[in-house]
Amino acid sequence: MAYWLMKTEPEEFSWEDQVRRGNKGEAWSGVRNFAARRHLTEMRKGEKFFFYHTGAEKQVVAIGEVVREAYPDPTAGKGESWVAVTTGAVEPLAKPVTLAAIKAEPKLKDMALVKFGRLSVQPVTTEEWKLICKMGGVKA
Repeated sequence: MAYWLMKTEPEEFSWEDQVRRGNKGEAWSGVRNFAARRHLTEMRKGEKFFFYHTGAEKQVVAIGEVVREAYPDPTAGKGESWVAVTTGAVEPLAKPVTLAAIKAEPKLKDMALVKFGRLSVQPVTTEEWKLICKMGGVKA
């Protein structure tokens, strides 16, 4: 099983919005980056991801789950080949983990979030997953 981190502007789609979608989940659409698209196509149903608020917050706030694998993005223009996945809520972190805290942790120096800060969908290693869960006060 792979782990992921997915970024969103909280004023556009927040953790609270994800929770409100309930069991049906929500299409994670609008991703327009080739590397991020590749990651979306690699995601499998049941895999977990860190829900990351960008903008002023810059922090991991929760854990979500892929509930539907990649399909054509409903927001893509005619002839465009972008994809979306459907995501659901799992649980909020007891304590959000800030980007500053992640950068301050030497064991996370090679994390994609640190190295490729602008990438909106990115893989997370098992070791990174466990450490951030611990930092956030939840079980991995």
